[in-house]
Amino acid sequence: MRSIAIVTGASSGVGREFVRQLDAGGAGPIDEIWLIARNQDKLAQIAVETTTVTRVFPLDLTDPAAYYTLGDALSDATDDGKLYVQLLVNSAGFGTAGTFAEVGADANAQMVRLNCLATVQMCSIVLPYLRPGSRIINLASMAGTLPLPGFATYSATKAFVLNFSRALDEELSEVGIRVTAVCPKWMKTGFFDHLGPRSAYESMMVIGTEKPEAAVRKALVASTLGRPVCVPSPDMKAAYALLQIIPTALAMSSMRLLEICMPKKHVK
Repeated sequence: MRSIAIVTGASSGVGREFVRQLDAGGAGPIDEIWLIARNQDKLAQIAVETTTVTRVFPLDLTDPAAYYTLGDALSDATDDGKLYVQLLVNSAGFGTAGTFAEVGADANAQMVRLNCLATVQMCSIVLPYLRPGSRIINLASMAGTLPLPGFATYSATKAFVLNFSRALDEELSEVGIRVTAVCPKWMKTGFFDHLGPRSAYESMMVIGTEKPEAAVRKALVASTLGRPVCVPSPDMKAAYALLQIIPTALAMSSMRLLEICMPKKHVK
């Protein structure tokens, strides 16, 4: 049988890095990579640069019609029973910083639609085409491990992704399908370009950043090993373990203290 990897948010940032590493064999042999994002021109360019067979889907995952298009494509591609989905990577998402009121109703709602609802809908659409040994990777965040004032909706959406992924992994493990939630630090990608006020950068630098290349590489290894959660950065592994045992209020107070004490820097 021939295998498919599906990557959302494939036109840039972490999604683009997943495509690059999958093309290089980072998750084992893959026969086709399906690229999903809104920007058709960028997807077309990535397809040209990718040696693995690709299919380009310029879809807006906040539009319900996108899932009819993708569902039809999956049904047609697997009609002869010779093609299945080996890996689904839900990387599409965005964040906007500021207080809940500053971010505004539209942006808050869009974050929920793309970060949460799109992840659920992609898993629902793809699930019938998985088989034992298939994997799902959902991009959560260390921001999802703690309520973050100034990132209220974003951190909540990533908490949803983390908890949804862990529960889905428990359900699907019985049939040999594993789900991995990836919780990286902030990564220097296009995420920074539309984040919001400069003060948001100062807050983010409390925990620092990590390189997408390393985070994606570790995520693919964790997925292959069937691990439910991947925290790529060593210092954040310790933080994640600590957050499982200390009260949330204490953790939030510690974060505020770090922000106050940390020297101010600007992201370049």
